[in-house]
Amino acid sequence: MENEKFELISSMEFEEDAPLYKIIDFMNKSLKDKNIIVGLSKNHNKIVISIYQT
Repeated sequence: MENEKFELISSMEFEEDAPLYKIIDFMNKSLKDKNIIVGLSKNHNKIVISIYQT
């Protein structure tokens, strides 16, 4: 683990109060070629973020 390096896939700067859907959209565009989809939904008074592998 000492020599483990991480590959940056993508980076974007957001305002602190950015709407979650903008962050989810960025994640989906960045992870599309990795066959990953991120979903956002509301369940009662909770926000649910789901991650799917296609």
